[in-house]
Amino acid sequence: MKPESPHIALFIPCYVDQFYPEVGVSTLELLEKLGCKVSYPQGQTCCGQPMANAGFERNTVGTTRHFIETFKDYDYVVAPSGSCVLHVKEHTPSIPGLEKEQAELHHKVYELTEFITDVLKVERIDGSYPHRVGYHASCHGQRGLRLASSSELNEEPFSKAKKLLENLAGLEWVQLSRTDECCGFGGTFAVTEEALSIQMGKDRLEDHMVHGAEILTGGDMSCIMHLQGIASRNKQTLQFKHIAEILNEAIS
Repeated sequence: MKPESPHIALFIPCYVDQFYPEVGVSTLELLEKLGCKVSYPQGQTCCGQPMANAGFERNTVGTTRHFIETFKDYDYVVAPSGSCVLHVKEHTPSIPGLEKEQAELHHKVYELTEFITDVLKVERIDGSYPHRVGYHASCHGQRGLRLASSSELNEEPFSKAKKLLENLAGLEWVQLSRTDECCGFGGTFAVTEEALSIQMGKDRLEDHMVHGAEILTGGDMSCIMHLQGIASRNKQTLQFKHIAEILNEAIS
């Protein structure tokens, strides 16, 4: 008898739900194409990351408790966002009475590319995507979840996103001069330090443009939203897509 597929809950960040619903749809379709049984818990809310980033981590008890109650019965929880996943795994307060469920959930929450490579054990995705693609490595996924090697460390280079993208027929991986530099978004940092945030974003866009990127992709729509806004105001011709959209389109 064929074993039953694990039941996966789709965890969609607020900004994806409100501004980029197509990313949530692409994530769902991609996971289903990879053979997963996926549900979207309707009761999910913000995970509390904005409050925690602003220094009010103790005020996230309610969102943390709700997250645990919403997702605790699933085999895995998968999100197209490294920053939200890192918050849930590492930056949420301990909830009295739910310590066991919280500990178990910690090991079941995954960022999308991490889940595909580490849990599904997908070595390559067969498909076609004939474009020059530049990848923006967001800080929380890069250094918090270790989705890729960090340029400041003396370590063997690796990238879970590149592993999934590089075998797509026709895709040209654009090698940047500064492979994992922050884009300047940083959540509330973009509000409190607007000028610095924008200049950092301009620097990241210039690195992609100079190297001939056609599409800028990444694993966090928050950073991509920041860069897309700057590019739009400066009439730059880059296209912007979440990695889930590229992989889903490529398989189609």
